[in-house]
Amino acid sequence: MPRNQFQRMIFALITVVITVHAYVFYSLYVVNGNFFMQLTGFRSVLESIRAMGGVELLGRRVPIWTVVLVEFCFAYTLECVMGSPASFRLACKSFNPRETHPVIFETAVICATVALMCPSMSLIAAFLYYPYSEVPFNVLTFLAGWLKLVCFNFPFAFFTQLFFIQPFVRTAFKLIFAKDIARRAAEQAEQ
Repeated sequence: MPRNQFQRMIFALITVVITVHAYVFYSLYVVNGNFFMQLTGFRSVLESIRAMGGVELLGRRVPIWTVVLVEFCFAYTLECVMGSPASFRLACKSFNPRETHPVIFETAVICATVALMCPSMSLIAAFLYYPYSEVPFNVLTFLAGWLKLVCFNFPFAFFTQLFFIQPFVRTAFKLIFAKDIARRAAEQAEQ
């Protein structure tokens, strides 16, 4: 798909924008929503978060948009520096990209990306969302929180990336870079 650094950065940007919003929604509404509503007595997760003064991040209450922005910065940096390059190399260890059907190879890249990014972002989230206001920092509590996040996030990450997010991102990417893709196809046809 992406053929140069600019295209890789755009591909990562589209992926991370969609993924971060999906994970914040999943974390706040699906994983913690009932707890928030029971804690505050409200019937809506959003009302509950507002009543609590926001989401706890590094021991402080912040609005949801701050959580999205912080997670976006970490996820985009991690995806560009580690996720994308390492997942491609991991997929190449199992499959030859020139001999393997593109769908199989892309699936291998997606699986490798999830295998790298989910534990990494869960580790960052365990640090960011550690209950600093309730418990002094403890390595065992931190590691238990990280393991819990990986267990919650990995199935969600795997299925959403494989079946929803990446197919959408690849379609959007093809639309954005349609001229470049057509030019490359014409060049290959001439050879």
